[in-house]
Amino acid sequence: MCRNIKTLFNFEPPATELEIRDASLQFVRKLSGFTVPSKANQEAFDRAVLEVAAVARQLIGTLRTSAPPRNREVEAERARQRSLQRFGASTSA
Repeated sequence: MCRNIKTLFNFEPPATELEIRDASLQFVRKLSGFTVPSKANQEAFDRAVLEVAAVARQLIGTLRTSAPPRNREVEAERARQRSLQRFGASTSA
């Protein structure tokens, strides 16, 4: 599950609210062990996602680096190349 959480800091353009929320949702899912919580746990689950997103947003906003911002397209292409190297070309077309 956590493999889906992507680095959000130091990218141009900056992380979107949706990206922060999605990462927060994955984090809470991993911690709780629930992909979809029961009705009894829904309120606590949703509140946790909101709180984790707020803290993540604050963290990303206050971190500093001297490295230049990374380009999302370049990083995505590098990930595709690593995947090709690791798993080979897909045979389905």
